[in-house]
Amino acid sequence: MTEDVRLLMLAGDYVEDYEIMVPYQALLMVGYKVDVVSPGKKAGDKVLTAIHDFEGGQTYSEKPGHAFQLNATFDEIDTDDYIGLIIPGGRAPEHLRMHPRVIEIVKAFADRPLAAICHGAQLLAAADIIKGRTVSAYPACRPEVEMAGATYADIAVTDALTDGELVTAPAWPAHPAWLAQFLSVLGATVTI
Repeated sequence: MTEDVRLLMLAGDYVEDYEIMVPYQALLMVGYKVDVVSPGKKAGDKVLTAIHDFEGGQTYSEKPGHAFQLNATFDEIDTDDYIGLIIPGGRAPEHLRMHPRVIEIVKAFADRPLAAICHGAQLLAAADIIKGRTVSAYPACRPEVEMAGATYADIAVTDALTDGELVTAPAWPAHPAWLAQFLSVLGATVTI
């Protein structure tokens, strides 16, 4: 595969650390060019990340993560340059959905390969692209998924779900299944 095959990833402050870094590195490893952007930011700028863990509380715990350096400029993005979109979770989708251009970007991938994990479903719901579909997400996003007209899939935290070209999962423990299913939707094969 050549780096001419490009994927777009949406980021924002307090994106979940694992949910941005792991897919970014894994997709680079298999040969994709992954452009990571955030509204109001340009290549070289950083977004803050948060580490979410499951430690027995009623919801996840949150700790400071790493600063993630963006490698593309948001205002220069042309969705026609990309074959797929990745939406990591964490708190970033909560505020990203307030940006009209972010919603336009998500809508542009409604019928193309799209991978969303955890709170990424908030962007799917805000873009109104999941009606009639089956979607997994962090359980706290279930009301938004259902209000958007989708069926919420209550699956194990290590599982992922593919509905057409949409691949979703509840949280970062699902990375192996989520990324494998997304690579399948992209038409990629990995052999050892």
